[in-house]
This record gives sequence, C-alpha cells and structure tokens, in this order.
Amino acid sequence: MMMMEESDFLSCCGSTKFAKEMMAASPFSSLDQATQSANHIWFNIVDIHGWLEAFGAHPQIGDNSSTANKTRTSAEWSKGEQSTAMATATDSTLQELLEWNAQYRQKFGFVFIICASGRSTSEILAELKKRYPNKPIVELEIAAGEQMKITELRLAKLFTAKGMKTSLSSPQPVAKDRVGVIGAHLTAVTEASASKEPRVVRTRPPITTHVLDVSRGCPGAGIEVQLEMWKGTQHCPSFREGGSGEWVLQGSSVTDSDGRSGALMGIVDDVAPGFYRISFNTGKHSPAGFFPYVSIVFEIKESQKSQHFHVPLLLSPFSFSTYRGS
Repeated sequence: MMMMEESDFLSCCGSTKFAKEMMAASPFSSLDQATQSANHIWFNIVDIHGWLEAFGAHPQIGDNSSTANKTRTSAEWSKGEQSTAMATATDSTLQELLEWNAQYRQKFGFVFIICASGRSTSEILAELKKRYPNKPIVELEIAAGEQMKITELRLAKLFTAKGMKTSLSSPQPVAKDRVGVIGAHLTAVTEASASKEPRVVRTRPPITTHVLDVSRGCPGAGIEVQLEMWKGTQHCPSFREGGSGEWVLQGSSVTDSDGRSGALMGIVDDVAPGFYRISFNTGKHSPAGFFPYVSIVFEIKESQKSQHFHVPLLLSPFSFSTYRGS
C-alpha cells in the first residue's frame, strides 16, 4: 500500500478541497476504493466553489497556450486527453471550437468541461453546441459529472504510475447525493413548465422597485418605500373613497445609494394575484417638489403569478413616470 501526496490528487482534480479530503481518506488499497472515495468526496463534500476551482484548472480545449493546470502532471495528462481532438482538428474546426468555447464561458462563467479522451474535434464541438442552450444549473450538473469522469481516468493513471492495483472488481455505485437533489429540483421545474405559464426559480422577491431622480441624473437614495396589497370583499380598489376593503402592508424599505429598495416581500414561487400599491415618500427626498408622496397601483393576474414585476419610479420635482420592468 503506497502513500499518495496531496499534489497527486490535485493533479487528478483541481479542487484543493477534493485533494485534501482524498489525502485524509488515504491510503487506498486499490483503485476501486479510491474511486469510491473520490465520487463521495466530489459529489457530497466539495461545494460549488470547489467545483468551479476544479473547472478553472482545466485548459480550454484546443488552446495549447493555456496555463490553467495547477500541476505539471495534470498539464501532461490534459495534453494526452486532448490528443485525439488535436490530431483531428483543422484550422477551421479549431477556430470554430475556440469561438464556441468563448461563447460558452461568457454564458456559464467557466470553461467547457468534457471528458475529451478519445474524442475528435467534431465530436467535442457537437457536444458543446448541444449543451450550450442548457440552463446554468443544468450545465453545472453535467460539467460536474464530466469532471468526475476525468478524475476517474486520472486516478487510474496515477495508480499505474505508482505501480498499484488498477483493476476494478465490479461497476461501482456513484454517490451523487447532492447532484440528485439538483436533479430532483430540475425535474420539479420541468414538470411545472408544462403549464401554460413558464415556471421560474426565483432569486429575488417577485415585486421590486428602484427610484431614479431624472432632474439630477442620479439614483433616488434614502426614499422610504412601502408595498401594500388590496384586501376585502370588493374585488378591486376604487378611485373613489368608500367600498369594502383596505390596503394591507406587505413590507417596507428605504432605497440605497443606487436607488434600489430592499426586499418588500419574501421570495415565493407564486405571488398572490390581486391589486398592489407601491408608495414612495418623495416629499422627504425633494421638499421643494410638487408631490409629497407618489403611489403606483397595479394588478397581477392569475396567469402572471409566477412572473417578476419590477415597478420603478422616475421622479422629478414636477412630474413622475413609471413602467413595468423585468
């Protein structure tokens, strides 16, 4: 049983967390045992930052000048893994691959990850084009799976270099607990998308606002904002006084230095349909202005409850306007 070093595992996968956890789990009596540990550590212990760190350690496919690899061994392995692609590349396909790589990185924020061993340039390019339309969360899962394929190949190379047993006794179950959770989440979103109104995974409250002082050409900072919803037996609020119902406060905030308000309500999948009112204490911001406060009333219909509503205020001392943003 031969001891490994942390740099050995870093050559297999460019995540520092992965290398440290593998070192802690070693020594391994066989490649079988090391592969099982690697899968568990990668999918259940290493976090998203570790995944991105590992992705960043890969050179862009087709870019021989890249210095992304963290170790000399991983650089040599990367060159070997891309040998088929480079041998089958022409000037035109290589240029197209580089251009698509750049588009991919701009969209997803990390280099295109694929187990390139034995794949031609045309095969890799076709897979890149196929995966490019993916949502980021889908592509992150796929890239993590491809990273583990690469890691398993490199572990086998490492064991061979160390003169250790490399045969696997039987196909091993892969401990992809966290990816399973991501997959389940995506399944739920996909099922919901079968309805007429596309579903969204919210990262912010469904109703937001900001204020721009157009007379000064700068954000409207320090303005008190409150969000209310109409409640009552009367279906909708009337511009006349009276009627059965009232405005119920949903949340309040103060605009920051960029003129944006904090959260006026919680993050929910579906906002309750109905009438809403956003009010701004503009008199405090512009005492000499004509409007002591501004209220904007709008309606969210049943068919719109999963959408986002950004309702900004464009303010000057003697006029204001608004629009529905995104």
